[in-house]
Amino acid sequence: MTDYGFWSLIPPLLAIGLAIRTKQVVFSLSLGIFVGYLIIQKGNLFEGFLSTITAFVDVFQSKGNTRTIVLTLIIGALIQLIKYSGGINGFINWVQKRLAGQSNFKGKVQATSALTGFLIFVESNISILTVGTIFRPLFDKHKIPREKLAYLADSSSAPSCVLFPLNAWGAYVMGLLLAFPEVDPFQTLIYSIPFNFYAILTLGFVFWLALSGKEFGEMKKFAERKQPQHEHNDNTEDRTSSPLNMVVPIATMVLTMPFFLIYGGWDAGLEGGFTDKIWNSISNGSGSEAVLNACFAGFLTAAIMYGFQKMLTIKTFIDQSFKGMNDMVVMAVLMVLAFAIGNLCNELGTGIYVSRVTSAWLIPEVAPALIFIISSFIAFATGTSWGTFAIMISIGVPLSFAVDANLYLVIAAVLGGGVFGDHCSPISDTTLIASVASGCDHIDHVRTQLPYALFTGGLAILCYLIAGFIF
Repeated sequence: MTDYGFWSLIPPLLAIGLAIRTKQVVFSLSLGIFVGYLIIQKGNLFEGFLSTITAFVDVFQSKGNTRTIVLTLIIGALIQLIKYSGGINGFINWVQKRLAGQSNFKGKVQATSALTGFLIFVESNISILTVGTIFRPLFDKHKIPREKLAYLADSSSAPSCVLFPLNAWGAYVMGLLLAFPEVDPFQTLIYSIPFNFYAILTLGFVFWLALSGKEFGEMKKFAERKQPQHEHNDNTEDRTSSPLNMVVPIATMVLTMPFFLIYGGWDAGLEGGFTDKIWNSISNGSGSEAVLNACFAGFLTAAIMYGFQKMLTIKTFIDQSFKGMNDMVVMAVLMVLAFAIGNLCNELGTGIYVSRVTSAWLIPEVAPALIFIISSFIAFATGTSWGTFAIMISIGVPLSFAVDANLYLVIAAVLGGGVFGDHCSPISDTTLIASVASGCDHIDHVRTQLPYALFTGGLAILCYLIAGFIF
C-alpha cells in the first residue's frame, strides 16, 4: 500500500472546509473525492476523473453499503405509509394530549423526541430518520427550531446505539474484537459500557437541554430568532388515526432486529451451551442484513395493518411506497458520496496516518484520553465512526496489552471518540441524514451541534484522564 502521508488528509479536509464555506455538500464531497483520486493518480486529470466515477460505482460492491442505501429507501416508504395512514398525526395528537396543560410543554416535546431516538437503538440512521420525520411537524407548530430537532435526533441515536450490544453496532464491534483470541468480545463490550463517557454524557446533556430550555452558542441564536413558517405538503390525506398505526410497525422493526441478528449468525455460532451460541450468533451475524430484514418486517407489518383497516389498496400501497422512496433520493445520493469518501480515505490511509503520527504520545495513564482524541480526529476527517472503530480497535487492543492500559477503558475510548468525531464532521452520513430528515440546512446543523458536542467531548476527555490514573 502506498504511503500518502500528509496528502491523505487533504481530500477530507477540503470537503469539510468547502462544505462549511459554500454550504453545497454534494459539490464539496464530490470535489473532495475527485482531488483524492487525483492524488492517487499522481495529478493525471483524466485518470482522476475516471477513478472518481468508478469510486461511486464501487460503493455498491460492499453489501453493507448497498443494504444501507436500500434501507434508506425502505424507511422512506415506511414513513410515507405511516403518514398516509394517519399514524403520525395520531401519535402527535397523543403526545399533545398527554402533555397538554403541563408546564414546560416545549421542553417535554423535545425530551419526547430524544426519548424516541434513544428507544430506537436498532440502527442510528433509522433512529434519526424516524425522529426527524415524525417530530418535524410538531416542532414547526410550536416554533421550536428545526436545528434543535436535528441535534436531538443526531445526538440521541448513535450514543444509544453504541451503548446497547443487541444491535448492528454491537455485532460489528464484537466482530472486530474476534480478531484477538485473548479477548472475549461480548464481555469486553459489556464491561466497556460504563466507561463510554461521551455517549453517557451526551445522552444526559441531550435530556437536560431539552427539559431546561437552556441554549448556548449558535443554537441560542436560532432559538431566539423568529421561526419561519414551514409548509407540509406531502400530498397525503389529512387523516388522523390511532397512534398504534405508527408505534406497531416501528416496534416490530426494533423488536425483530435481535431475532434477525441471531438467526443470521446461528449457523456460524460456535458449539457450546444455548446461551453461548446466542452470543456467538450475535457476534457472527450481519448487522446490516439484520437491520434491513427488520426494516422490511416493519414495512410489511404496516402494509398488512393498513390493508385490514381498508386504508390501502394495492395501487395506493405502491404509489405511496414509491413516493416515500422518492423523498429519500437526495439522502441516498448523499450516502453514496459519504461512503465513497470513506472508501477514499481508506485507500489513502488517512486513519492509519493519523494514528501512526499520534501513537508515539501514548503512555498508560493518558492512553485512554489520547486514544479518544485520535479516534475523534479520524472520525471527523473520514466521516465514519465504524471505519474509525476498525482502525483504532486494531491498534488499541494490542497497544493496551503493550503499555498495560485498561482494555475496557481503551475500547470505550475508541467507541466514544468515533461517535464524537462523527457528530462533529460535516461529511458524516449520520450528520447529513439528521439535517435532511429534520428539514434544516446541513451546515446550520453542524454549526449548532458542534458547541454541544465539544462540551461533552471535553468532559469525556477529562473523565478518561481521571479514569486512566484510577483503573
